[in-house]
Amino acid sequence: MRQIAGGILLTAVAQSVLAAEPSRPRGVGPDHAKFYKSTDIFTCISNPSITLASSQINDDYCDCPDGSDEPGTSACSYLSELSPSYASDIASDNASRSIALPGFYCKNKGHQPSYVPFLSVNDGICDYDLCCDGSDEWAQVGGLRCENKCKEIGKEWRKQDEQRRKALGTAGKKRKELVAEAGRLRKQVEDRIQTLETEIQGSVLKIRSLEAALADAEKQERGNVIRSTGKGSKIGTLVQLTKDRIEELRESLVETRGQRDTGLERVAELEGILSTFKAEYNPNFNDEGVKRAVRSWEEYAARDKPALANDAHDRDLDEISKPDSETGVINWSEWEEGEESDTDVLYKVEEYLPEAVRGWVDQKLRDLRVLLIENGIIAAAKDSGSESKKVTDARDGLKAAQDGESNLRNELSGHKDDLSKDYGRDDVFRALKGQCISKDAGEYNYELCWLDRTTQKSRKGGSHTGMGNFARIDSVSVDDDLPPDGKGLGSGVRVALRYENGQHCWNGPNRSTLVVLACAEQDEIWKVTEEEKCVYRMEVGTPAVCDSQINGKGKEGAKDEL
Repeated sequence: MRQIAGGILLTAVAQSVLAAEPSRPRGVGPDHAKFYKSTDIFTCISNPSITLASSQINDDYCDCPDGSDEPGTSACSYLSELSPSYASDIASDNASRSIALPGFYCKNKGHQPSYVPFLSVNDGICDYDLCCDGSDEWAQVGGLRCENKCKEIGKEWRKQDEQRRKALGTAGKKRKELVAEAGRLRKQVEDRIQTLETEIQGSVLKIRSLEAALADAEKQERGNVIRSTGKGSKIGTLVQLTKDRIEELRESLVETRGQRDTGLERVAELEGILSTFKAEYNPNFNDEGVKRAVRSWEEYAARDKPALANDAHDRDLDEISKPDSETGVINWSEWEEGEESDTDVLYKVEEYLPEAVRGWVDQKLRDLRVLLIENGIIAAAKDSGSESKKVTDARDGLKAAQDGESNLRNELSGHKDDLSKDYGRDDVFRALKGQCISKDAGEYNYELCWLDRTTQKSRKGGSHTGMGNFARIDSVSVDDDLPPDGKGLGSGVRVALRYENGQHCWNGPNRSTLVVLACAEQDEIWKVTEEEKCVYRMEVGTPAVCDSQINGKGKEGAKDEL
């Protein structure tokens, strides 16, 4: 809105000056009209010690070191601080030789006033983008006549400007939605942090309780006269080994019998083939190989051979192959049950005590034994290499609780780090994090994932190439012309995202991308360039940065954007 207001103000000032004063010299804007009021003499703007006759203004000869006497010609367009002194420079060598005026002033009635570089005055080109009224070609060099097109250009510009303002208004609303979403996401993180802190406090208390339970279980186990061997006793171990060995032999028998049956079937099949061969071959055919084979078969058939199958033997094998659980020959469960030890008998004495006294006596005996062991009076029970189920369960429970607490602390640390990260003004990029946009450009498809990564992929197929991983939010100064559709960076300070440490470039650095952002109605990649080898630049539009360009956080951006 400042650009429009500035243009209207400039037009109003120009009209008031024209109404109140005589016409200004050609090329002089309203903001410099005060230097050209006199009709007799003229004083150089940057060099007041130099005065000229009014007739020397716009005489196509550069008399003032600052070029202020030629506002309507290109005679002084060459001037700079390095320009040499000349005869008419009667001032000291300290005289300013930089052009004092911003350029040739075009009124552009029906559009916006503008300045054209002095070098473009009467250069034989109609510069309608800056001087739509054609006044910069007033000399009509080579017969060129630039028509006044301000009416048409102004109408089209106002139409486009209205569209831009509507788009930016929509973009502003979308940014508010993003800020609201970012606030909601941040609140979720803050709430989760509070929940985790509460859970960690509870977990600490639980761990202390489990540590006490484990210590108590270990103390009780140390108080046992002897640890129960259970199935680990010598008899139990021997029984288990015998059972496993018999099962292994049974499985081998079943496998061997199957192989035997398969072999018998093949032998029977081969004998049938040879019998058919002997019966059907031609004895008059003089082939020694065939005759020798027939004789060998006759000799084989004439031999006495034992019976290959014995039904009684097979029935015995069937019975042996059955598992012990089916035959009932051996009841392994009887042998696997541990025998009652002397210690067990000793502890059974407690069963004869009253129930009210039994627990007290047992605990006192255990406490006494632990006390004697701790003071070195008696030896501790020999460690059998295993511990009771109660101790094991207590130890497993403690470890699970400790692992759970560690996971909670890691999650808490991650959320706290997230809250300390820079997500831009109003945390707005929190709402975009992880979302991706892409654009086809030439042979490649480029993808930008907010606060995550940038990638490049050939449109002909192949894998993705990492162009950088998000590093930080930054700002850069730009000075670009804003296209009519508004899809450009314009001039001023812009928010930028830096993506670094991408995939290594052959014979070069790791790929990196500078993403420069400008206000737009929707997230969109406008342009991708490779400024240096494997150093990329993306120009991207997004509603996320509209606040800095519309509401004055980037004044230059707001001025040029609209």
